Amino acid sequence: MNNKANGWALFPLLIFLLIFIGSGVATGDFYKMPIIVALFITSAVTLMMNRKKPLMEKVDIFSKGAGHPNIMLMAFIFLLAGAFASTAKGMGAVDSTVNLALSILPQNLLMVGLFIIACFISLSMGTSTGTIVALAPIGVAIADETGISLALAMATVIGGSMFGDNLSIISDTTIAAVRTQGTRMADKFRTNFLIVLPAAVITAVILGVITAGQQSTVTADSYEVIKIIPYLAVLGAALAGMNVLVVLSGGILLSGIIGLWDGSYTFFSFIEAISEGIGSMMELAMIAIIIGGIIEVIRYNGGIEFILQFVMKKIRTKKGAEFGIAALVSLTNLSTANNTIAIIIAGPLAKNIADEYGIDPRKSASVLDVFSCFIQGIIPYGAQMLAAAGLAGISPISIMSYSIYPVLIGICGIVAILFNLPRLKENK
Repeated sequence: MNNKANGWALFPLLIFLLIFIGSGVATGDFYKMPIIVALFITSAVTLMMNRKKPLMEKVDIFSKGAGHPNIMLMAFIFLLAGAFASTAKGMGAVDSTVNLALSILPQNLLMVGLFIIACFISLSMGTSTGTIVALAPIGVAIADETGISLALAMATVIGGSMFGDNLSIISDTTIAAVRTQGTRMADKFRTNFLIVLPAAVITAVILGVITAGQQSTVTADSYEVIKIIPYLAVLGAALAGMNVLVVLSGGILLSGIIGLWDGSYTFFSFIEAISEGIGSMMELAMIAIIIGGIIEVIRYNGGIEFILQFVMKKIRTKKGAEFGIAALVSLTNLSTANNTIAIIIAGPLAKNIADEYGIDPRKSASVLDVFSCFIQGIIPYGAQMLAAAGLAGISPISIMSYSIYPVLIGICGIVAILFNLPRLKENK
């Protein structure tokens, strides 16, 4: 490995950003250019760097980075998470959860209730976009019946969806943050939860105040409590510290048993749901693998050392290092419009900074996830904002001014760094 700092080694990352941002600006659609295609082009540029080394030697370095145990385990967890989300949704877990919540919420607090439902659904499903697709029509109906701003209703759904995106043990952002920082899922959850809980509580209070007096007659359809059990079981097992592979495998099996028992599934439709879930995460798994290879070649060529030396000149304290990690993932997220990709890219560098300044991996993983979700929840060209705006038929810009929860988690993240919160005991 080349220990000499070399800024030129970062050229492939510049190419990636130029391709991705350039196509977004040119077309007005930041999802027009498939990110995996941009990464393949970046990979080719990466392998052309450092001409002193034979091509196959660089390919070997790329392959070792792509096949690193952490990268492969992360990809495998992505696939299992997709399978669980698909099988649980296929047997009716999402519909039952939404309808149960609607049936017990007071009619004069439906906007607060909508936020809480979104928090739980996203925590259970591990996907913010999926939560938005499920709940946006309900938000539209509540807005139509009460006169509440449609933009506020959509921002409420987005806020709740980002709660689970940031915390769920099957969220791709959480998986990426945990694996890149070398900590445990349950430990990261507890640390992260303590940071963002005030934001969730304050959001609920604000929503209650600004929608006081508004009522709706939106009614819940039928639900079956048994169909919510897989979500509760997975969440409970993860918090108890069980291995995430065991937790997700058990969740898939439990969803299948319930679905087969009540007729939601036949054996082969259950297998098909698993296949569809795995397929939905295949691209993300490949993205993680390719980025792992690119970063390893850049590291070999001295690019990571260059960034480290540059960052270290600006950082003087542990607190400054945590702000450095926050800025790193935030800027990456602004550039890629994808919080998972931002964490995968920034994670290895954040780990180096954390090790250098003695930052607890539970805290560094939480900082990565909190600030990536903060940015993702407020940018008008992110998938979440675009999905909600599209379903409601409004401009994503109109939603931005009501982005209460995403802004609050950013503020809570800053407070957590400034005052060294939460105070973590040393892990045994």
